[in-house]
Amino acid sequence: MGSRSVSGARVRTLLWFAVALAVMAGAARAQSVASDRDLARIRHILIIYAENRSFDHLYGMFPGANGIANATGAQKTQLDHDGSKLPFLTVWKSGKPDERFPKLPNGPFRIDADPVNANLADILPSPIHAFYHNAEQINGGQNNMFAAMSNVGGWSMGYVDGSRFKLWRWAREFTLADNFFMGAFGGSFLNHQYLICACAPEFKTAPEEIVALLDSDGRMKKASESPSATIGPVKISGRTLVSPDHYAVNTIQPLYQPSGLVPAEGGDQALADLKGTEMRGPPLPLQTAKTIGDTLSAKGVNWVWYAGAWDEAVQDGPRPLDQRKVIYKGNGAPSFQPHHQPFNYFPRFAPGTSDRARHLRDGAELIAAIADGSLPPVAFYKPAGPYNQHPGYSDLISGDEHIAGVLEKLRANAKLWAETLVIVTYDENGGFWDHVPPPSGPGWGDRWGPGTRVPALIISPFARKGHIDNTSYDTGAILKLIARRFALEPLPGVRANTGDLTGALTFD
Repeated sequence: MGSRSVSGARVRTLLWFAVALAVMAGAARAQSVASDRDLARIRHILIIYAENRSFDHLYGMFPGANGIANATGAQKTQLDHDGSKLPFLTVWKSGKPDERFPKLPNGPFRIDADPVNANLADILPSPIHAFYHNAEQINGGQNNMFAAMSNVGGWSMGYVDGSRFKLWRWAREFTLADNFFMGAFGGSFLNHQYLICACAPEFKTAPEEIVALLDSDGRMKKASESPSATIGPVKISGRTLVSPDHYAVNTIQPLYQPSGLVPAEGGDQALADLKGTEMRGPPLPLQTAKTIGDTLSAKGVNWVWYAGAWDEAVQDGPRPLDQRKVIYKGNGAPSFQPHHQPFNYFPRFAPGTSDRARHLRDGAELIAAIADGSLPPVAFYKPAGPYNQHPGYSDLISGDEHIAGVLEKLRANAKLWAETLVIVTYDENGGFWDHVPPPSGPGWGDRWGPGTRVPALIISPFARKGHIDNTSYDTGAILKLIARRFALEPLPGVRANTGDLTGALTFD
């Protein structure tokens, strides 16, 4: 064990050195020639936040990008828990081999080609995407523990030929960033919080049973000696919702409705039951960190968080669990995800407040604002469940067509289009493998991330045409761009060296 650890440390050191060189090159490219006067020509910034896909998973075959063809053999080859090479990849379903998929060679594979031939219009397996899992999968930048640390095993190595997607065509026409990393390790909850505050939520009163049990290396304690990844999925001891020093790192429900927790019997119908449930735990205490919404409002800049099915979910919130029709409901329902609504965790946006009414709006209002040209200076858009591309309850095709449709509507309004910058990106990797190590070191990484690389498209008359931007970014780059464009107070959690996306722009 000791010799393997030393060897692993040497490999990680070399990997991080290579990453540091790439990052320094990216930093040089990040110094854009764009002036504040140039940026003032952008009157509207729209962020469309899709779900759970790594860069290699969706764009690993994109021409000219740093894709799967550039991955080393070591990055492709997945290891078992003991550090040995897996002889093959097994796809797990409920802890047993998934009969739909054969044993697969150890390495990335097409899920839409032989021998798997999955239909991308179907709802396909969802790999676990959680804070500590993601950190262990990255394995110090080696990216070789994705299969072993997944509930679906080898499925985490799957990727697709995205050339059939409409968003690929938008990426070809404008700019695709191929060094954009999710801001935090793990899942949607934390990465949505990171998008608005570059921070992790505090949960000082978290009950002990949802606090992660970690070993001396900061890794999750296994329930027992985990079986080989060829025999069964990894087993974790206890829950991992909250860090030992009481930061919420995996999904915790909001106190305000709409929430995954119903109101207490006879209690305030606008709130979740403080007792919570065994499955979800109690709701997160109200958060106090400064957000991008706070800094925009302080400068008098209007902004809106648009969410698909928001109005329906607000109506659904007071209902008993067995009468709910929208919140976490699939099979044709909007499958509204409360943990994708980060501002709903802050007291400024409590039910009944003017800030809630002004800033938290339904997705249909985004389409109306595009049509009549009333889009606010800063807008975020979270598609409803069927259209956010999250595996497990959404397919790739529906989300691709929906997001491309929003872009088409925007371009149809010539005046609005001429003044708008759109960023289409993904909250996190969804547990899918990617070969590029995340940036690390002072100014680049911290305890929260960055995590795995995700796609990011910069679409605008001001975006470089037919361009691949190699600059190193993470989710905080969006906050940095907004802060620069509107002369806002910087948020303290934004990493110093992440680019501000202006390297993707041109003002000729």
